[in-house]
Amino acid sequence: MALDRRNFLKSSLAGAAALGVGSTIKVKGSQSVKDSNSVYPIKADLKLSFQEGIAPGSNLNEKFDFMEEHGVVGFEPHGGGINKRMNEFKEALKGRNIQVSAICAGFEGFILSTDPAIRKKCRDTMDELIIAAGELGSVGVIIVPAFNGQVPAMPHTQETRDFLCEQFDEMGTFAQQHGTTVILEPLNRREAFYLRQLSDAASICRDINNPGVTCLGDFWHMTWEETCDKGAFVSAGDYLQHVHMASRKRRSIPGEDGEADNYVEGFRGLKMIGYDKYVSYECGVQGDRNIVVPASIELLRKQWEEA
Repeated sequence: MALDRRNFLKSSLAGAAALGVGSTIKVKGSQSVKDSNSVYPIKADLKLSFQEGIAPGSNLNEKFDFMEEHGVVGFEPHGGGINKRMNEFKEALKGRNIQVSAICAGFEGFILSTDPAIRKKCRDTMDELIIAAGELGSVGVIIVPAFNGQVPAMPHTQETRDFLCEQFDEMGTFAQQHGTTVILEPLNRREAFYLRQLSDAASICRDINNPGVTCLGDFWHMTWEETCDKGAFVSAGDYLQHVHMASRKRRSIPGEDGEADNYVEGFRGLKMIGYDKYVSYECGVQGDRNIVVPASIELLRKQWEEA
């Protein structure tokens, strides 16, 4: 008997609901997690982190004062020139309830170059950043395999992926020796031709099977590349080491794009995998930081509770 569209949708949704009752999702290294009306047996936590340009203030001490006042517990410095600022960071962080979360890039060259000298530059500068990350107690160094416009680049083939896995495996082993990790970041298609979805990054981590190789989910890039925030985070599971936040239209501070800035489904995914690492602001700020930053923090905490 033919079903009309309405009855088809009713029967499909009813069947999906029936299949969903009591269903569990298994993530690497974790107990089973039930996806049922925001009931999450694994404890998750919203640990907010800021990049340097987010908080108001003319120096690190003023910025860290603001962050502590608002319960922000992570600081994500850019890797460029970090060795010249190590003492500055250490002094400013001394005695505070703030830790270095991730180190955001700062490497030179790119690992998918066909030019051995450019690849070596990437590896050498990544080693320097990894050593700095270990010294600062950071969870890892963020790396992108290649950006659009970086040439000459290897073709998008299985051989290239195998090469990438070999390189990241070596970096991950070095990172583990320094008590940290390398963090692969997928970017949207307007910024990178390689590695666009979180599941792709997680599959590389899984194939390498090295605890020093992890991945990152960025809500801005996910807006353009993922069909489901929750599904993307669940696909990453325990390989997820870091999360970036931005508004979903202008890459501004969460909340400045109004109703578009809804992260509830993504937060549900994070809760499902028991994510308790940093959620870090990587974005611009349009308004007065003294007003819009506290409002944004309140928004994210409200949506986390809703999830």
